[in-house]
This record gives sequence, structure tokens and C-alpha cells, in this order.
Amino acid sequence: MHRTLTRPDPVRPAAEQQDAAAGMPARQAATQDAAQVLARLDSTRAGLSGTEAGRRLAAVGPNAVRTHRVRALTVLGRQLRSALLLLLLAAAVVSFFFGERTDAVIIGVILLLSVALGFANEYRAERAAQALHSQVRRTAVVLRDGHEQEVDVTGLVPGDVVRLALGRIVPADVRVLERTGLQCDESILTGESAPVDKDLAAVDGEPELAELSCCALMGTVVHAGSGTGVVVATGGRAEFGRIALGLGDRQPETAFQVGLRRFSVLLLQVAAVLTTGIFVINTVLHRPLLDALLFSLAIAVGITPQLLPAVVSTSLAAGSRRLARRKVLVKRLVCIEDLGDMDILVTDKTGTLTEGRITFESALDPAGAAGEDVLLLGLLATEGDLDGDHLGDNPLDTALWQAPGAAGLTAGHLRLAGLPFDHERQLSSALLQRPDGTRVLVTKGAPEAVLARCADVPADAADVLAGLFAAGHRVVAVAAKDAGCLDTIAVPDESGLEPAGFLVFRDPPKQGAAESLRRLADLGITVKICTGDNPVVAEKVCADLGLPAGTTLTGREVSAMSDEQLADAAAGATVFARVSPDDKARVVRALRGSGRAVGFLGDGVNDALALHAADIGVSVDSATDVAKDAADAVLLEKDLGVLAEGVAEGRRIFANTIKYVLMGTSSNFGNMFSAAGASLVLPFLPMLPSQILLNNLLYDTGQLTIPTDRVDDEQLHAPSHWDIAFIRRFMLCFGPVSSLFDFLTFWVMLGVFHAGPELFRSGWFVESLATQALVIFAIRTHRVPFLRSRPSIPLLAASLGVVALGVALPFSPVAATLGFTALPPAFFLALVTMVVVYLVLIEGVKRWFFSRPATAEAPRAPRLRQQAHRIHRRAGHFSHPGPLT
Repeated sequence: MHRTLTRPDPVRPAAEQQDAAAGMPARQAATQDAAQVLARLDSTRAGLSGTEAGRRLAAVGPNAVRTHRVRALTVLGRQLRSALLLLLLAAAVVSFFFGERTDAVIIGVILLLSVALGFANEYRAERAAQALHSQVRRTAVVLRDGHEQEVDVTGLVPGDVVRLALGRIVPADVRVLERTGLQCDESILTGESAPVDKDLAAVDGEPELAELSCCALMGTVVHAGSGTGVVVATGGRAEFGRIALGLGDRQPETAFQVGLRRFSVLLLQVAAVLTTGIFVINTVLHRPLLDALLFSLAIAVGITPQLLPAVVSTSLAAGSRRLARRKVLVKRLVCIEDLGDMDILVTDKTGTLTEGRITFESALDPAGAAGEDVLLLGLLATEGDLDGDHLGDNPLDTALWQAPGAAGLTAGHLRLAGLPFDHERQLSSALLQRPDGTRVLVTKGAPEAVLARCADVPADAADVLAGLFAAGHRVVAVAAKDAGCLDTIAVPDESGLEPAGFLVFRDPPKQGAAESLRRLADLGITVKICTGDNPVVAEKVCADLGLPAGTTLTGREVSAMSDEQLADAAAGATVFARVSPDDKARVVRALRGSGRAVGFLGDGVNDALALHAADIGVSVDSATDVAKDAADAVLLEKDLGVLAEGVAEGRRIFANTIKYVLMGTSSNFGNMFSAAGASLVLPFLPMLPSQILLNNLLYDTGQLTIPTDRVDDEQLHAPSHWDIAFIRRFMLCFGPVSSLFDFLTFWVMLGVFHAGPELFRSGWFVESLATQALVIFAIRTHRVPFLRSRPSIPLLAASLGVVALGVALPFSPVAATLGFTALPPAFFLALVTMVVVYLVLIEGVKRWFFSRPATAEAPRAPRLRQQAHRIHRRAGHFSHPGPLT
């Protein structure tokens, strides 16, 4: 007698039990027959017991490729990665040993505070990303304790017996035990686009990865059919896991990260020029070499927005929490920016424009009369059991079995063989034995595909079908023929059929969908529908919801077009109907080719290619695994209104990030340009290195509240993109305005107050900090500040608080240590006057600057979609919130 459940065997040596828990490589399992593999794993076709699975999980660890555990040291390391900061720290150490100990300690404390602020904010953002990850759960159907149950994919162990169904990602390396038309898409591992048939026979020799025909490999997708298999390898021991771990954790850059990198290059170029120039000037003027070096390095640090990563992280973390409350989960925080970048949305119809609750309405013969035999044949051709169990993810089959009278209708029939549905044939077939012993082949699917395989179609059928489509119904055609003595069936057998009739379903337009479409239109997003349904049905739904009319393209028309023709036609089309998965991906690529940022919303296995091809792929929590894997964002509710909130949030975050960038670069550039000019004429340094760093730290700290700021509505009506040329123009326009008032301050300090080094530095420190901190209120909006656009309370409080602290420092007990001295009361009258005039002038320059015709933006490079990128993304499917064991 074979054991039906596996448990620890006290007779078997402990080493053998441990070997069974560890599993075996897929290449080795492929060379053995199924019985040998089960024996090697100490398992059976009935799977493991829950107790044994728990023991093995403790022994081999979770079925995880990477973890999402936040590591404080890793985050800290990123803060210390700045070459400028490290160079400045080294210079401070040198100055300490050369006697300039006070300055060295001050610089060290300021650098420590800067790193601490950046660390605290980025660590918080990483924790937010971990929390988001834990909300997206991946499951597999496994046999345990003799019955099926769903478990998290990370809980699978060698010896588990799992079900493989259409659209599922294979959760581990699996030796196939049973299969029905099972095909797997292995392109992520082998690069081969054609699906691979799976069989039960062992292979000879030492097979290559593409030759493991009796194994289904982790990370591949069930393209057709279904099957059962025993897990042979999990986590990093699986073929996919070894490749993913070899690639490391670094993921390809998003468009937002590319923009940040280009912006950093711009800053480095400016810093290099200014730093070199200032160092040369101070050396020529015979100032102490160490002072000149420290001052130059401080200038370099001062021109860079040191806390930009912290501001970005804070914005993204806060945005992710707001999105989560709005039922939008992002896989990576930087994807929020890409979500806001979208200006075309391609979406399916079911569940987004319609309710997604498909109900069966009637069964009609080809002439349009009621036909009970049609319902019976439709039930017989479903892919689940003949009692309505294990229907998989097909909502039409589910609705069919819920129809009145469906229960018990198939009694006495026996399914002998089947051909599962695939998106190329657009139909499925079943070979059945009737209660009287005769055999029948039943085919059901898209009406065009089924009727094309019929020998004789009544003339009335076309009119009946057209009427059903015009009324907005979803229709499945059914056909059959006597099967004689057939024991198995193949695709050529799906011919010479007799039409039985039509199964009619209803999926009404969703309440609130029209309002969601208007909300997307207000955000400047063009919505296009990509559906496998009939074009007339799709057009009817669009008309009912008020979606602007455009042309309609069918899958046949899309396939016949070249890429250039499709790009032209897709721009004016609203509906793409009866399209295949390849057609959907081609449509997305064609739209992206025009430089537009394209989002795709889908939830089925047939959407995976398009989700990968899009700039931002969006799926839903109830979607198939392969769709959720391919997506960058997951909606907890399939609603275009939820997606609109996500887009708006992405644009708010980008708008607030750009506020910091524009203000920081222009103010910092102005201040550093002023420092360079002052170095030419002053007999002393215009500001000590420690004072420059302190000024920069206080200013940046106040701007950490920018993520809370309000964003004007007009900034949400269209996506904004990184434009380095625009940032450079802004810096070169507003920076000199800041310098103008710095030079005015120099004249006041020298000409009016006859300031020495300490008084001069104190006055410029306060003026520089005040103008930098307060200019945000003009830069943050194109409108008149305060009157037509109010800042957030935290930003207002932080900016005023920083100014107050800067004013207080020259009067504080640490003033002498920092190199400050008390300022005369008359200075503050001059300061208020200069700040008011400065802000008024900035407002005038702002109106002139933004009134000029916008320079055309360079086209954005498409997102990379290489094999390594797909492996990185799918590795998230096999991840774990804690460390690997």
C-alpha cells in the first residue's frame, strides 16, 4: 500500500529525509520518470501533509528569490555614496590635524545632520515600500492533507503537488505528473517566443534548459491547457531563481530615474566649473591652501540640493500611502511618477467600462428561438468538471453554470478529451460520450471563429447575431458534430461542424464609468478600448458612456497593417476589437512610438504582453498572476476612477519634486555665483565653509515639507516630464536675480555698515537664507502666491521657522563658535526691504519667463524591455518580506 500522505519516516535515515526536503534540480528531475521523482522527494500524487510541508519549509526556507526586508545599513550606505560629501569629510579630517579643529568639528556635525536627515526620510520610504509589497499576495493551488487549498507561493516546498492553470505563473520548478493540452511560455528563460508543449516522458542525457519538456519552470506562464506537477526546486535553487539572483537586485531605470540622473549630471557640470574657478581665484590671491580647498568643496556641496533624494523619497512615500488609501498599490515607489506621466490609457472593457459581473441571459438556436440543447452543449464544452467545479478563471463558464436549470443537466455524460481555449483559435472543444454511448464533439467560442468551422450556416444566423451585438450582448457560439469512434481530438477535427446556436450573456455598463471617463479626460488622458469582444458591442458600450467617437479597428485589420500604418491608424482609433494578445502589444508599441506615455490596464493572461509593452502597466488584485506580475501598479478595485486618482497623485508628486529642483538649483546657483564674485574683490572668504554647509542644511531641512504642498489644478491637467534644458534655462534666468540681491547685500554690509569678516558673513548668511527660504512661495505656483494659490500649512511653517532660526543664530550662544556676530537693528530694516523687493521682482520675472513660447520637449526614450528587466519584475512574484533562510 502506498501512503496517501507524506510524513516524517522514523525508519528512513535523517539525511535522506533532509535530501527529500531540499528537492532536486529540474534538469535531473527531467531525466527520471514521475514515479522515481515522487519517490526521491518522499511524496505522492496526493501531495504532502500540512505538518510535513511546515517541516520542510523550516528546513529549506521560503520559496523566495529576493526579499523586501528594509536594511538600515544599506540605506545608510546610499547616503554616504556622494563623492562630494566624502571628499569634504576627508578635507575636514585633514583640517582637524592641521589645527583648524573648530571648523572641522562644525563641518563634521553638519555633515552628520545632513546624512541623518536623508537616512531618516529614505528609511521611512523603504518601510512604506515594504508595507506595499506585503499587501500584494501571490497564491498557488496545492494538494495538502488530501485536498486542494490555496497557499502563498513563498510557502511551497519540494514534494508539494500543485495545479497549473491557464494564465498562472508556474510557482516553482515542477515535474509534470498530469497534463491536458499544457503549454508554457518560456520566453523569459529561453528567449523563445513560441509556447512549449509539455508531456510526461522523461528526457535522455543532459538536457539544456529549453529541452525540459516534462518540467514546468518557475517564472514561466501557462499559455494553454492545465496540469498537475510535483515541486522539485524552490527559491534560489530553481532555474529562474539562479538567473534572477545572478542579476542582482539592481533594476532598470524608470523614466523618472533617468531624469534624476541627467539632472545630477547637470549639477556636477556646474559644480565642477564653479569649484575649479573659485579654487583657482583663491589660490591666485594667496589665501591659505586649506581654506581655499575647503571653501571650494563647500561651494560644490552647496550648489547641489543635498536632500533631493530625501525630498523625492518623502514625496514618494507619502504618495504611496495616499494611493494605498485610494486602493492603488505600486510595486516600486518610482512607478508613481510614471503613473502621473501617462497621457494615453489603453484598457479592456470588461470590469472597467462594464460591471464585470457577467450573467447568462438565454440560449438561442440559429434562428433566434429558445433552445435548451444549446445550453446543454455549452455546459459540456466548459473546461472544468462536468459538475461545474474547477472552472478556472473563465467568467463566461462560471455564469453559464449559474444559469437556472444548469445543475444536473450534464448528468450521464462523460468527457473523454478536450482542446483548451487559446487566443489564436478563440474557441475550445470537448469530446464527450452521451448517456446512450454515442460520442459528440462540441466546440464553443467567438461566433466568427465557430461559424467559420461550420459546414452550413443558416441565413438567419447572421441577422440574429447582428441584433444581439447591436443590443450590447456578449455572445458565444456553439457547434457540434457526431464524433464516431474518436478517442482523442486535435485542431483539424474542429471542422465540418453543425451550428447549434448562441449563448447570450449580459455585462451592463458600470455605474460611475461615465464620470470616471470625464475625470480622465480632465487629466488630459485619451482613453482607448482594446477588447476581444465584438466591435459592435464595444462601440455600443462606448456610446452609452459618452466616450468620444473615433474609428474602430479589428484584430484582422491590425494584423494586416505594417508598424508605420498601425501607428497612423491607432492615433485616431478609439476601439480595437477582436484583438489577440500580440495585437494588443502592437497597438501599445505603435502609440508609444509617437512619443506619448502609454498606460495599459488589463487583468488576463492575454494582457501580459501589452502590460510589458506599456510605459506603465496597471492590473487589479483579482487579475491572473501573469497580469499582476507584468504590471507596475495594482488596483485593489477595478475602477477607472481609482486609476484617475492614482494618475493625479503621481502628477502632484512630480509637481512638488520639480518645485524643489527649480528653487534649489536657481537659489544655490545664485548664491554660489555670488560667492565666486565676492572672492574676487574681498580680502577674506565671503562665508566660511561651515557656514555655507549650515546655510544649505537649514534651507534643505525646511523644504522637506514640500511633499505636503498643494498643487494647482492646471498642473494636473497634463503630464509633466523631466526637461533638463528647461531646468538649465530656469537656473540661468532666476539665479542671477538672486545674485543681484546678494551683491546688493554686499554693498550694504561694506558701504553702510563697514563690516569686517564676521559681520559681513553674518549679514550675508541671514539674507541668503531668507531669500532662499521665502522664494518658494513664488516658485511653487504660476499664479499670484497667497491670493490665488495658498501653500500648505507645514510648508509655510517650516519656511518661516527656518528664516527665524537664521535670524536668531547671530545672537545665540553658539554665534562665536560658528563665526557669527550680532547684527545691528538697522540691518533688519534693510533686510525686509530687500526681501520684499526681491520677491516682487521674482514674481515679475516669473510672469515673463512662463509667458514665453514653450520649447519643444525632446522625445522620451522608450522604457527598456529586455529579458533581464522581465526577470527582475517577475522576481517580485517570488519575494518574501523577511530574509531568506
